[in-house]
Amino acid sequence: MAQKPSIPKGTRDFGPAEMARRNYIFDTIRSVYALYGFRQIETPAMENLSTLMGKYGEEGDKLLFKILNSGDFLRGVDAQELSGEGSPKLASQLCEKGLRYDLTVPFARYVVQHREELTLPFRRFQIQPVWRADRPQKGRYREFYQCDADVVGSDSLLNEVELMQIIDEVFHRFGIRVCIKINNRKILTGIAELIGQADKIVDITVAIDKLDKIGLDAVNAELAEAGIPQPAIEQLQPIINLSGTNEEKLATMRQVLKDSQTGLKGIDEVAYVLQQYALVTAPASTGRVEGGAPLQLDLTLARGLNYYTGCIFEVKALDVEIGSITGGGRYDNLTGIFGMPGLSGVGISFGADRIYDVLNQLELYPQAITTATQLLFVNFGETEAAYALPALAACRRAGIRAEIYPDASKMKKQMQYANARAIPFVALAGETEMADGKFTLKDMNTGEQTVVTAQEMVEKVRS
Repeated sequence: MAQKPSIPKGTRDFGPAEMARRNYIFDTIRSVYALYGFRQIETPAMENLSTLMGKYGEEGDKLLFKILNSGDFLRGVDAQELSGEGSPKLASQLCEKGLRYDLTVPFARYVVQHREELTLPFRRFQIQPVWRADRPQKGRYREFYQCDADVVGSDSLLNEVELMQIIDEVFHRFGIRVCIKINNRKILTGIAELIGQADKIVDITVAIDKLDKIGLDAVNAELAEAGIPQPAIEQLQPIINLSGTNEEKLATMRQVLKDSQTGLKGIDEVAYVLQQYALVTAPASTGRVEGGAPLQLDLTLARGLNYYTGCIFEVKALDVEIGSITGGGRYDNLTGIFGMPGLSGVGISFGADRIYDVLNQLELYPQAITTATQLLFVNFGETEAAYALPALAACRRAGIRAEIYPDASKMKKQMQYANARAIPFVALAGETEMADGKFTLKDMNTGEQTVVTAQEMVEKVRS
């Protein structure tokens, strides 16, 4: 017996029911992006490795899926190198392309490559899969979708405010209660300067970003392992553990960072975003009793990617234990890596796969999205099928998702098909119905049967 086929670890198949739910997620996010004036683009699944390498830090580079060159990929490779232990030099000879790690770096490449065609500021969104050679685990996959929105060519903090509004609107539509966390890389830079470890800013941010995953003791151990002196680690503790309202945290940090021009600028930026977001998400503005999702200053939020330079964001679901479901931030010079310095941008990315898991756990999907077919016409034979076809076409013209069972099978089999597909209505037409120019419409939920005309059937199913 042939071995049953399988798929790579960290990837998934999605059947019709799953795809209906995923499309609900994509369509919701897409519609909100469009509401704010963002326009859609797509980039290739694979990029030149020269585009990807060096943009995500050493750890990120290790997670890039590399693609072997086509044809005779060993041509020109020295036999001695092949017998060695897979050096980076050999990898660069065998692989010129790789699968994209995220959508932000390909977007930066797109902006530089198509600069003459773009009107700045350029507001784009992109919904596509990305790949990471990570260790698969719950909530972490090797292939997953990102739903990104970015604005490039504008330094205005109004962009940050609008992105926070987009996050709030998307999760309001999903019915997911969330908290949006905000920080600023300039504040983190100021903190590193304060403790005399400005050259260790990357090590500090990478470590404290893991606080909610590994705990304070493990974070402190990682800081020590990175070569940060114990007195400096002790200076960090009250900052990491800072509590209170957003206003109280900002006031405290103004005092702590009073000698850091960079740190104070970061505080001003966060204060502006918090103030404007509160204005546009007040109950009077949103029309909702509860107002917008809470926006909370979190000084331990660091976002691991090195290209962030200003405000950074992360979204946590309040009713499900899961990692970040949205993230993003400001990057002042991402396009500089492709020869166009000084073009500022800010963006967010919704984690569609984690949102999918949250909606599943909370059972928040609208019932209508899982109902593909609304009406099934039973097939009693060639004559009856011919009678049903015009009514079937009329239903579809009216926007009703309808189908006819293709074979004149036993009634029981056709009804089992309707039940298995969760089709809410079934239409039957035998000799009596055809003589009267009508159909018997059965409500599969209640079992109620009604004799109706084709037009009455349309109205009943639509209602």
